[in-house]
Amino acid sequence: MAQFSVHDAKTNLSRLIADALAGGEVVIARGSVPVVRLVPVAQRGRRCFGALKGRIAIDARFDEPLPDEDLSGWNID
Repeated sequence: MAQFSVHDAKTNLSRLIADALAGGEVVIARGSVPVVRLVPVAQRGRRCFGALKGRIAIDARFDEPLPDEDLSGWNID
């Protein structure tokens, strides 16, 4: 674990980011008290078409017209 003062962290931020991305543990301290840990942000997963195939089902009535009482609320001429 590498610990740096706030001043050193501001001076060497690019290097500290590279160290954190490489898997190193970077801690920033005020005086001798550790206050912040610099860690990489987890990447968001990519969406995959068809990821829910077989997990959801659509009711057989899905394509049927809506009842008149439901349609009346849509203000369709």
